[in-house]
Amino acid sequence: MMTIHRLAGVDEAGRGPLAGPVVAAAVILHPLRSIEGLADSKLLEPQTRAALAPVIRERCLVWSVAWADAEEIDRLNILQATFLAMRRALLGLAVAPRHVVVDGNRLFRHADLGFDCSIEAIVKADRTVAAVSAASILAKTVRDAQMEQLDARYPGFNLAGHKGYPTPHHLRCLEQLGPSPLHRASFAPVRLARR
Repeated sequence: MMTIHRLAGVDEAGRGPLAGPVVAAAVILHPLRSIEGLADSKLLEPQTRAALAPVIRERCLVWSVAWADAEEIDRLNILQATFLAMRRALLGLAVAPRHVVVDGNRLFRHADLGFDCSIEAIVKADRTVAAVSAASILAKTVRDAQMEQLDARYPGFNLAGHKGYPTPHHLRCLEQLGPSPLHRASFAPVRLARR
């Protein structure tokens, strides 16, 4: 039987929005089950991401998705909240990785993960490391689905449309309605809308 290397790819979605959580995913691909079409989620059409997400879940060895909410983002800052979501995603894996690749140029403290592994950050790993591409797709599709569900709870902002990103329409809504509980109070446009 072939040895599984257990490389976990980790990526996030939602660092830039003014509202909603930052979502991270961790994926260990199965070496004998290939997945065609993996790429950086930002380069894929929404329908392509939606089609790939269940294939990733079905064919990978293990996967996990976790997030940090707006309150945690405000308390910790967006970078530390992103790292928290990433650690949560890794801790949610049913199989511990031997090596972790994180998309980006910064690493979180991983001594408290509870398992021994090597870890590295690679800029644009979501375009070059298949497991990170898979994580990118899962994080993005889960976050988008969350924002679509939250749109019904917080009407008037069109969260389903812009997913919380600072589009001109979102900024106008924020000015007219004021921030919702989903909004990140520590982000400048939200702070200004509270005055």
